[in-house]
Parts: sequence; structure tokens; C-alpha cells
Amino acid sequence: MKINLDNNILKQRGIWLVLMILAFSKMAVAQDLIYSQFFNAPNYLNPALNGQFEGDLRVSAIYRSQWTKIQGALSNYSFAVDYQVPNFGGGFGLIMNKSTEGTAYISKTNFAGVYSYSVEFNENTLSFGIQAGLTNRKIDYDKLVFPDQINSGGIIAGGATSASYPIYNNKYFFDSGAGVNFVTGNFMAGFSAQHLNKPDESFTGSTSRLPIRYGGHVSYMIKTRPYDRDDNAAFIPSVVIYNQARLSSFSAGVQYKNRNVNLGLWYRGDGKQQDALVLSLIFDIFKRPDSYSRMRFGISHDATTSKINYTNTAGTTEGAFVYEMDLPNRGYSSGGNNRGSSYANKCYKFY
Repeated sequence: MKINLDNNILKQRGIWLVLMILAFSKMAVAQDLIYSQFFNAPNYLNPALNGQFEGDLRVSAIYRSQWTKIQGALSNYSFAVDYQVPNFGGGFGLIMNKSTEGTAYISKTNFAGVYSYSVEFNENTLSFGIQAGLTNRKIDYDKLVFPDQINSGGIIAGGATSASYPIYNNKYFFDSGAGVNFVTGNFMAGFSAQHLNKPDESFTGSTSRLPIRYGGHVSYMIKTRPYDRDDNAAFIPSVVIYNQARLSSFSAGVQYKNRNVNLGLWYRGDGKQQDALVLSLIFDIFKRPDSYSRMRFGISHDATTSKINYTNTAGTTEGAFVYEMDLPNRGYSSGGNNRGSSYANKCYKFY
């Protein structure tokens, strides 16, 4: 029993040590979450994609549960609403991002407003987006177990601890981002940067800056029947790259889009080692030829290919929901195109 007790204590001390390193060390390098279904979280991918869709109002949500077999695994979700305003040449939106990680539930919640503006010329579309909001970061210390809460029988139910909690465990800070996106012909490319103001997210009162997250994405559409305007089937290879401080990653793959079904296969890594193979499946339902309204459901699964392997992690699963709708009495109908030139290329064609 003494051996088991020592192991338990060491385990709890190890958890506490890891949390201390993650939460308090000035040398710790943070990295934002990355969605495998980036095309179903366009507002998160790039603020310039806000308001870039066929309807009037879009509601989207995505949830990611990472490495579900590991205790204290990561979970993230994003919720966004954006409204297309042709008179302003773009759209207004709101986005909420939340992540929880670790046994102590280190959580981060961000609320932000987004504005985007588009310029159309020579059948091309150039979009700009800005984002600004407030982020809250905190730790739930009640989830931690300290050595004096353990006896020979294991963890003491309701046992108190003499450990002193840090004074600061709840942090608010301003956060901002911006992006640009360009579509020409069958090619799309975009670039974004988050945490432009490098906010201080330290719990201790010392300075710990959140590094800027840079992101780039490139897609190309290969139509199966390029001369058939009524045929929407296409292969769309894409590459998405992220860089934050000394950490970087990329996703490369292709989706096959045919009418109301999208099937995707992706590879993710950091250039030095493999991370995961991703399979995605998306369905568009309630989509009519006389309306821009549609409802989308997406699911994807990451099969871990890194050294910790799939057996130890059980992989990562994402679920996504997108609802785009026409609103009545907006002064134009879906059959017309007062949102801009009907010949201009739009980013939504790529997802």
C-alpha cells in the first residue's frame, strides 16, 4: 500500500507541476487550438471570411474533443453568428471561443466582434476583416488534489488542504486580430493574425505575453466537368499553416465536393513529425435551388500518428453545425444578386 500511496502522491505532484509550468511559467509557450474542419469554422480561420456566404444570416458551431482517452484531455468549441450587409460591402459578426484543458480545468473564453469588407473587381474578390474582444482565463483549483488530501486508503473524500492558492487565478484581457482573403478564378488564398496586441495572460502579476498566431490558407478548385456550369462536383485540395511563437503546424489534404456531400482526407504535422490523419464527412440538407438557405452537419475524426499513437489517445473527434438562411423583406430576393456581381468569385465556393 505504501508503494501505491507513493505513486499516487507522485502522480498528483506531477499533475501540479505540469499545471504550474503551463499556467505560471514565463517561459511556457502557448498555442491556440486548431480545428480539423477549418472550412466549417471560417470565422475562426480568418476574420476576412466573416459575412462571406450566400444567405443573409449564418449561425455556426463546432466542437472538438481531443485525445479522449487521456485524463484531463483538451476540449474546445466555437460559436459564431454573422450577418451580411450589402450596403456596407461586408458583414458584422460575433464569435465566442472556449477551451478547457488539464485536470485542473484551465479554461479560456473569448468573446469578440468581427467586421469584414469586400471589394470585387474583374471577377475577383478581396476581403478584409478585423476582430476585437475580451478574453477570460482561469483555473479551477477545486479540481486539484494535493498530497495532504491523500491517506493510505487513497484520496480523502471532501478532505481539506493546507496548500495556499495563488491570489490570481482569474484573468481578463483585451484581444484583437485581423485577416485578408483573395479569390481569383479557381484559386483562394488568405492570411490572418490573432493576438495582435500580445495580451498579458499571466496569473502571477509578472508579464507573460500571448504570442501572435499567424495563419495562412490556400485552396484550389478542380472541377470534374469544367465546361458544365450545372455540375458542382469538384476536388478541392487545400493547405492550412499555423505559426505561434516557436510552434508551427500544417494541414494538407483534399475534399471531394458533389452537390450536398463533401468527403475529405487530410494529413497534419509540424514539418518534423506526423500528428494525425483526418477523415471528414459533411452533409448539406434542406438546400433548395430557389433559396440560399441551407443546413450543414459535419463530422471528422483524427487518427493520431505521432509517438503517443492512436491506442493511447483514441484520437480526436469534431462535430460541426452551420445554418445559413435568407431573411424576408430585405429588399432583394435570392434569385437576384444585389449582394454583388454574380460573376465574382466567392470564398464559400471552396467549402
